Amino acid sequence: MYVCLCKAVTDKAIKQKVAEGVSTMRELKMCTGLGSQCGKCTCQAQQILNCELAQISATHFALAKPAA
Repeated sequence: MYVCLCKAVTDKAIKQKVAEGVSTMRELKMCTGLGSQCGKCTCQAQQILNCELAQISATHFALAKPAA
C-alpha cells in the first residue's frame, strides 16, 4: 500500500529500508523522500517504522534468550 503518495513510497519500501538498517524517521525521510511534500504520511510511516523496529527487537531478544 502507498504510504506517501507524493513520493510513491510504499509500506514494503519502508520495511525494506528498516531491514537494511534504517532506524529513525530522519534516516527514512533522507533515503526515500517521504514526508518532504505535504507531510500527511509521516504518522503512518512512523507507525510502520516503530512496528518493524519492535519486531526486530523482539526477534533479537528471543535469539539472545538463554535456553532453559
